Amino acid sequence: MTPDNEHKDIPGNPSTAKSSIQKLRISASKDTLRVLTMDQWNFWIENGYIVVKNAVSREQALKTAEFIWEFDDKDPFDPSTWYAEARAEMEMKELAGTGMVEVYNNQHLWNNRQTQRVYDSFVDIWGTEKLWTTIDRANLNFPIKPGFDYKGFIHWDYDPDTKPQNVQGVLALGDQTDQEMGGFQCIPWLYKNYDTWKLSQPEDRNKFQPDISNLENKIVKVSLEAGDLLIFNSTQPHGIRPNNSKDKVRIAQYISMMPAQEDDTNLVNWRINSWKKRIAPEGYAFPGDPRNWEQEKYKTAKLSKLGEKILGLQKW
Repeated sequence: MTPDNEHKDIPGNPSTAKSSIQKLRISASKDTLRVLTMDQWNFWIENGYIVVKNAVSREQALKTAEFIWEFDDKDPFDPSTWYAEARAEMEMKELAGTGMVEVYNNQHLWNNRQTQRVYDSFVDIWGTEKLWTTIDRANLNFPIKPGFDYKGFIHWDYDPDTKPQNVQGVLALGDQTDQEMGGFQCIPWLYKNYDTWKLSQPEDRNKFQPDISNLENKIVKVSLEAGDLLIFNSTQPHGIRPNNSKDKVRIAQYISMMPAQEDDTNLVNWRINSWKKRIAPEGYAFPGDPRNWEQEKYKTAKLSKLGEKILGLQKW
């Protein structure tokens, strides 16, 4: 069973819609925000991204990190275990070698999704309580070395010309304060000036990967600490920067939320089945785990009342 909006040709996550019918919130006041301050809200509107400090506790983030190492069958204290051939071929080539960990429904990941402060942060962004979480994976981004190197990249998961009403998010599971160690990067200047910029671009340009040859000095490398949540607008050009550190590993979980689509029965059923049977999304950027470890080694995650609603098991 796969959702009707399966992403066969684009990078985005197929566990929710490509774009929400509901428009992103464009105004807020202090008394309507649960987590963000007005300064943070204004920064979000101006720059297209925001960092929520301590969205989950540091302890919870580090416990999730321990699980990610375990699931990927690597030892954080033994670099000789870090480098191995990919278990499945990544159709989206710019992600090859960037350390995507094909785990989606483990208890640790759901613990973070159903944390109140994480949820409340997305309520602030959307202006509605009726949200669903994406069912997404994790990332272990290792220092590059010969034979296991990759270039950083900037892309969009959705064609920005379509003005997608969507956001994405990254939860830091370890400190990412060294800008040489990989992690999130974006170009707020291009987010703000896209309509003007595209007039100077060729008509046959790649709509998912901008030519950044003249924009290198405008790239922002965002620093995060364990437990911090970064939320960004889907029209924000973004990507993973290369890990040029000696021995530091970037570790993160991808989390986002968008308005629930409770009338889409096929998608509701797919999401519940994905959680219950630990099934990965299928799409251009999602090769899955050929070992089937989620199904064979781990149990179905226990959900809180909030977790049941952001999955779609219970209606809002």
